[in-house]
Amino acid sequence: MALKLNIKLDFKKVPKGARIAIAVVPALIIAILFAILVYKPKTAEIKKLNTAISAQENEIAKNKTMAAKLDFLKIENDRLTKELKELQEKLPEEESVSSLIQQLSEIAVKSDIDILTWRPEAKKAHSSGIVDEIPFSLTLVGTYHNLGSFFGNLTRLNRIVNISSIQLGSPKTQKGEAILNISLKATTFSAVKQGK
Repeated sequence: MALKLNIKLDFKKVPKGARIAIAVVPALIIAILFAILVYKPKTAEIKKLNTAISAQENEIAKNKTMAAKLDFLKIENDRLTKELKELQEKLPEEESVSSLIQQLSEIAVKSDIDILTWRPEAKKAHSSGIVDEIPFSLTLVGTYHNLGSFFGNLTRLNRIVNISSIQLGSPKTQKGEAILNISLKATTFSAVKQGK
């Protein structure tokens, strides 16, 4: 025996509130499911992406600022490199003291001064800690005029040489000129080696 259900639903007989609920509840369920399953995760992802975009825009702006400074920094680097080379000529390594002896000999010959003695003294650290002092004593023979020429030519050296303790001996007349024995202390400087 089979049971047959024959249910007919007449919507016109359903109360108006129930009809509205039947029409609205599925749409409301779909809207809630959409909000939970699609809208909320996508909103969180959008916020995350916006934060990443903002960070990248800040990085781009920072890099653009650095790129704008690059040309200036290249020019400044070239200038500082040139200045460093000039300073290294004035404050060379200690090993180049022999070239200074050669230069002083050439200046003496050009100035018509004879170098009788050259006595190096002990190297000592300068109070700045950046350079070492390399002192030496010189004994020269020449006229007042030649001594002035020697000092003048000395100022044209690329290297720093300080002269001190100049002592002039009694002049001796030779061929109508007053010849002096001159003793002096000279100090040059060398750059302190890195890692010292």
